[in-house]
Amino acid sequence: MAFTVEEFRDLLRLLEERPEWRAELRRAVLTEELLTLPELVRTLADAQRRSEERLGRVEEHLTALADAQRRSEERLGRVEEHLTALADAQRRTEVQMAALAEAQRRAEARLDIITIDLADIKGDSLERRYREHGPAYFARLVRSSRVLGAEEVMDLLEPVVERGELSALEADEVALADLVIRGRRREDNTEVYLVVEVSWGVGPYDVERAAHRADLLRRAGWLAMPVVAGRAVLPEAASRARELRVWQLTDGQVVTPES
Repeated sequence: MAFTVEEFRDLLRLLEERPEWRAELRRAVLTEELLTLPELVRTLADAQRRSEERLGRVEEHLTALADAQRRSEERLGRVEEHLTALADAQRRTEVQMAALAEAQRRAEARLDIITIDLADIKGDSLERRYREHGPAYFARLVRSSRVLGAEEVMDLLEPVVERGELSALEADEVALADLVIRGRRREDNTEVYLVVEVSWGVGPYDVERAAHRADLLRRAGWLAMPVVAGRAVLPEAASRARELRVWQLTDGQVVTPES
């Protein structure tokens, strides 16, 4: 039997009036899957909402991590800037230290030059004093003494060089002695030449130079005595003087080679 429109409208009106019939009708008409679809949709919607909430929390966490990373990078940047500043300061300090070291070296070099110049000035002054007052200073060693000038020393040595007893260089070596003094030895009145090296502070080199130059005169046939004179004789120079049998004269005090 056909289901008319009026009958359908009556059915709708009855369903409106009797809601419980609508549930029964749905169960009769719809499959179980369709009946559970609204609940499934709500479940899916809830799951979607929870996923979106979790995703929101993840995004917040990622944002927090990004902020932390940014702050870390900013701190790292400041640390790098600080390290760069420290490196620059260290470099400037090293440059300044190098400059100070160079200045110190130059100052020490100038001081060495000044010291050497001062020692030379003192030595020259002392040598001039010995030259001007030789008889008084060397009276303990010889009497009737006289300091020979450079020309007198060369005149003395020229015949020796001509005879081949000394070379010209050896003669020049003797002439370069600070003082050559001729006198008579006190114990036997024998003529003797004092070959004197003068230094404010007598060192081993002064002793060796006096001994060598006196030996050259002895080779030429004259009696010669090596002497060092100064305000003080260094301990190593005094020891060397005893070895080479060199006389020492300091402020009028005479030290014999045997002392």
